[in-house]
Amino acid sequence: MTTFTTKDGTQIYYNDWGTGQPIVFSHGWPLSADAFEDQMFFLTSRGYRCIAADRRGHGRSSQPWQGNDLDTYADDLAELTAKLDLKNAIHVGHSTGGGEVARYIGRHGTGRVAKAVLIGAIPPLMLKTSANPVGTPIEVFDQLRAGVQADRSAFWKELSLPFYGYNRAGAKISEGVRESFWLQSMMAGFPASYFCIKAFSETDLTKDLARFDKPTLVLHGDDDQIVPIAASALLSSKLIKGATLKIYQGAPHGMCTTLKDRVNAELLAFIK
Repeated sequence: MTTFTTKDGTQIYYNDWGTGQPIVFSHGWPLSADAFEDQMFFLTSRGYRCIAADRRGHGRSSQPWQGNDLDTYADDLAELTAKLDLKNAIHVGHSTGGGEVARYIGRHGTGRVAKAVLIGAIPPLMLKTSANPVGTPIEVFDQLRAGVQADRSAFWKELSLPFYGYNRAGAKISEGVRESFWLQSMMAGFPASYFCIKAFSETDLTKDLARFDKPTLVLHGDDDQIVPIAASALLSSKLIKGATLKIYQGAPHGMCTTLKDRVNAELLAFIK
C-alpha cells in the first residue's frame, strides 16, 4: 500500500496513477479515493497524473480519534502535496472534499495550485444560521449523527438512495453502485463517520473562498439532496473571483458516478 505518515502519526493511504500534470482528488464523506476512480482512470489514460488520498479516518487510512475537522484535513492534503512535491496541480473536491480544497487554499495558499474544481461541494456553509438562512437546519445533521450511532450499516444503505437520486421517480437504480457506496462507507471508522458531520456542516468557508486566485470550475446538480445548491454552489461561485458555474439539471449529489461521462468530459475541457 502507498501511504505516508502525517506529523501527528496518522497513516494516510493514497493512489498515485500515471505521469504528467498532477490532478489531486479530495473525496466526500463517508467515502474513499475510490469514489473518484472513474475520473482518475479517464484522466490518467489521457496523460495526467492522478492522485487521491483516503482522508484520515476513511477508507484504508488509519482511524484516529483526533483531527476529524477541516483544518486537519487541509493540513493532511498540504503534507501530501509537499511529500510528492506537486506543482501546478489541479485540485478537484467533491462534497466534503470541496470544503477540504477550500480550506487547503485558505490555509496554505495557491503556490502549488494551477486550477480548482468544486463538485457538489459544501462551501461556503451548509448550516442554517441567521446569517445563512438558506442553509440546512441543525436538526437534519443531528438526524445523521443519530443514524450513524443507531445502525451505521443500515444507515449507509439508506443514504445511498438520495445520494445518487435513486429515490426519484423513474430513476435507473444500480445495486452495484449502492453496494460500492456501502462498502466504502463501512470502511470509514466510527469517529470519522460521526465527527465529520460537524466538520462538513458547521465549518464556515467564506473567507477561504476569498483566497482563490486561480481558475475555478463549480459543478453542481440542481437536484442535489445532500448538499442543496442554494446554500452552496449558487453562493460559492459568486464568492470565488472569476469562477465558472455549471448547473446540471436534475443531477444528484453523486453525479461523478451517475453522470461520469459528462463530468469526465467537463473536467478534461477545463483542465486543457
